[in-house]
Amino acid sequence: MKKHGSIIYGKLKNYLLTGIIVAAPIAITLYMSYHLVLWINEVTSNLIPQQWKIGNFVPYAVPGLGLVLLIVTLFFIGMLTTGYIGKFFVRLGEKIIRKTPVVSSIYSLMKQIFETFLSQKNRSFSEVVLVQYPRKDLWTIAFVSKTSTGGEIEQQTGEKLLSIFVPTTPNPTSGFLIFAAEKDVIKLNMSVEEGIKYVISCGIVTPEAEGAAAGKSVAVRGKVRADKQRKTKK
Repeated sequence: MKKHGSIIYGKLKNYLLTGIIVAAPIAITLYMSYHLVLWINEVTSNLIPQQWKIGNFVPYAVPGLGLVLLIVTLFFIGMLTTGYIGKFFVRLGEKIIRKTPVVSSIYSLMKQIFETFLSQKNRSFSEVVLVQYPRKDLWTIAFVSKTSTGGEIEQQTGEKLLSIFVPTTPNPTSGFLIFAAEKDVIKLNMSVEEGIKYVISCGIVTPEAEGAAAGKSVAVRGKVRADKQRKTKK
């Protein structure tokens, strides 16, 4: 009887924990999104002159109007800063901020994070790989920036090499450029975006289970292949 009771208790506990894991992120996301929209509406409404507020022309509240106004404002800021004059003022503002203690550190960190997720730069990476770095038998995630280095590098080494960017953790915008033969790396199935998230989270946020399983399978095959190559050389 006690055994059946413990089994039922274990199942109920698992159901409860699973429900929390599923529902909590959704609830927190909706809650934060709702209050973020309210905060944006409040801030933007204070910036609009009283005579221009929508309440003077419409007899009811318009939810989300502040968010729309913010998007339009950001659109125009982006459009203006792509020009020569806009870029000049952006560089001037960044120069002033970088000379301000504390504020410069916060700004640099925020800029790197947003550039990592929103910039088009991550499209320059073609795939995610595992490389043995900084020494043999230590593996790290890296990104292939070019499948063939070409030129003097390949002429001097006598083989086709991959240009690989090894990012630092938790800031993937900095790192090291190394060159490695394709046979010395293990290609992963995860996307570049998933690889970047993996690096930023220090390995806490893992890719989806399917991709991770496929990546593990590829890694195992690569390890077996590397072992065979080492035995052949011996």
